[in-house]
Amino acid sequence: MPQILLVKTSSLGDVIHNLPVVNDIRRELPGAEIDWVVEDALEAIPRLHGGVRTVIPASPRRWRAAFWRSGVRGEMRAFRRRIQAARYDAVLDTQGLVKSACIAWLARGPRFGLDFASAREPLALFYDRTFSVPWTLHAVERNRSLAAQALGYRCNGAPDYGIVAASERAPWLPRGDYAVLVHSSSNAHKLWDERDWVRLGAHLRGKGLAAVLPWWGPAERERSERLAQQIEGARIAPALGLAECARVIAGSRAVIGVDSGLTHLAAALKVPVIGIYRATDPAATGICPGGGPALNLGAIGRAPSAAEVIAGFDSLRAA
Repeated sequence: MPQILLVKTSSLGDVIHNLPVVNDIRRELPGAEIDWVVEDALEAIPRLHGGVRTVIPASPRRWRAAFWRSGVRGEMRAFRRRIQAARYDAVLDTQGLVKSACIAWLARGPRFGLDFASAREPLALFYDRTFSVPWTLHAVERNRSLAAQALGYRCNGAPDYGIVAASERAPWLPRGDYAVLVHSSSNAHKLWDERDWVRLGAHLRGKGLAAVLPWWGPAERERSERLAQQIEGARIAPALGLAECARVIAGSRAVIGVDSGLTHLAAALKVPVIGIYRATDPAATGICPGGGPALNLGAIGRAPSAAEVIAGFDSLRAA
């Protein structure tokens, strides 16, 4: 029974894009036991997948920022003991960054990663074997290709994220049907014009859907408040954890969002989803459907118009 450790620590979208690897391994290597190292803020995502045996949380950013503190050094020692408690048949770093390569290097077992031309940082010395994965592939398919080469199977079929979440009917949600509008991003270049969100919200209202507006920080909360003042019936979400967000998304009729982890989470949960792009390439990091209807609109330097997104929503709804 092979023991496999996946190292994919962040960000939210990247962690979601790694989920199909679990399904591939379980299908091709029946009985495999899979553990996953992920940043503690994101551990709720691999916990949604029944094929992950153990989630091992890490805090590399916080540790790096305060490594001189005795408490932090204690956490680092505890993490090292935990990751070395098992001997793995394969340690697979699909992240391809120094922080993930260092984590893989700590683990016990043969280490596999991207070769020099396929990674963003030169990391070959950290691994026992490296593999070539084309940059032209979508992020989901890059992860799947690396895992398939490292573990000796052929990657076939459409990706399956393999996660489920019970739909949420919290008291603050609208009583009827709703759509989640993921309007915020930590990257200002990814944002869509607020006037377009208002037009979209009005269209949704006309279709019998209330708009639900999630947020993460003060600036995003203020943006939600501005939009809620202009979209009839809109609801501002309270502060939510990732597990709660997953339940809210699972209960929605649709998700429309910028290039954000929550938008990708909707695709993983098979909720109809539209991705709005203007600063990133949807061919590389766009919505990769996992069984539900999905549509990518826009491109680098060209945001879709409100009319395009509304037409896209209507086509998904009709389908």
